[in-house]
Amino acid sequence: MNKFCFFILVFLIPSLAIVKAQEGRSGNLVQFSGVVVSADSLKPLPFTHIIIKKTHRGTISDFFGFFSFVAEKGDIVEFSSIGYKKSSYKIPDTLSGNRYSLIQMMQTDTILLTETVIYPWPTPDQFKQAFLQTHPPEDDYDRALRNLSLAEMKERAAEMPSNGSMNFRNQIDLTTSRLYYAGQLPPNNLLNPLAWSQFIKAWKNGDFKRKDLKDQEYYYNDPLE
Repeated sequence: MNKFCFFILVFLIPSLAIVKAQEGRSGNLVQFSGVVVSADSLKPLPFTHIIIKKTHRGTISDFFGFFSFVAEKGDIVEFSSIGYKKSSYKIPDTLSGNRYSLIQMMQTDTILLTETVIYPWPTPDQFKQAFLQTHPPEDDYDRALRNLSLAEMKERAAEMPSNGSMNFRNQIDLTTSRLYYAGQLPPNNLLNPLAWSQFIKAWKNGDFKRKDLKDQEYYYNDPLE
């Protein structure tokens, strides 16, 4: 009989204490709900971490900043979101009901990150080799020289005597140009510097003189003779 009473005292009293503690704790539980918004624009902050301090219990707000979970009266709830300062809120321990709502505003924060330099070369030797083999881009001077060389080549080609293949090529180019500008006005070479250069050179060379006058000899009759 004494052993039976001993077992009752050992197992029954702790069980009653646990049940009593759970009943007292259930009386402190509240459904903690609310919305997390930005303080400057009042826009909802999605995916904000909401954790009860010194515990691993909490939740994450949804896309609209809404959250809801079970907490206890007197718990300190911490709110954290990237780009905003951490904030905390203590659930009042004098609540009479089992539901509590909150609109939590978060202040923006500026995060200064340390400088990170990313190199595409794993070793300094590879960087040196890539640097020595790098071809600098062309500048305006190089492009101007290339354009002048092209103009000089065109000018020299125009001065060269034509043969059968070149005449055929020129005729094909003229036919292609005529077909290309069919039904519209052809381009005007009045402002073409190459055309003006060729015209002035031909003028100096006397290409525009009449052949019958070029070889004609002039005689003057002096009446005094």
